[in-house]
Amino acid sequence: MIYPITVYGEPLLRKIAQPIEKDYPNFDQLVKDMFDTMYFSDGVGLAAPQIGLSIRMFVIDASTAAEEEPELEGFKKAFINPEILELKGDEWVMNEGCLSLPEIREDVSRPEFIKIKYLDENFVEHIEEYGGFAARVIQHEYDHLEGKLLIDYLTPLKKRMLKSRLTNITKGKVKTSYRIVIPGTRK
Repeated sequence: MIYPITVYGEPLLRKIAQPIEKDYPNFDQLVKDMFDTMYFSDGVGLAAPQIGLSIRMFVIDASTAAEEEPELEGFKKAFINPEILELKGDEWVMNEGCLSLPEIREDVSRPEFIKIKYLDENFVEHIEEYGGFAARVIQHEYDHLEGKLLIDYLTPLKKRMLKSRLTNITKGKVKTSYRIVIPGTRK
């Protein structure tokens, strides 16, 4: 199933997501559906709050960046109940987009390396370190579980400059190749 994407203005995107247990209903299907939704929407990552579920889970497929970073070949993972243990290295800027902020791309500065503890889709615990693009995507998706969006990293002036575009998103006045949930319309 392809889920519609929850967009800016929906209060759920600003909530801290809750941990999930092994017996979460239809969990295996949810993981598959999240990957399908991410691919359909042309994303490299997707967090559960972006499909209207306030649970601590995100999926990533960063293998599209394998040409620049060969270690990302086949990098496709589900992160359940993740916890970032450490952020380190120099901050570096990259232009980021977000399915929940259609038509907006902005430069965001993030640390180069992370150490993260998480459960995989079989609820096996891992503690791993990542750098470069993988670290950036993980931080971006992790932010969704903490109620943060990439616009939270922008200066007040830049946010003011985006105000009308953000308002348009809340009203559904954006063009996307995927379905969206206009804030306040989810049942």
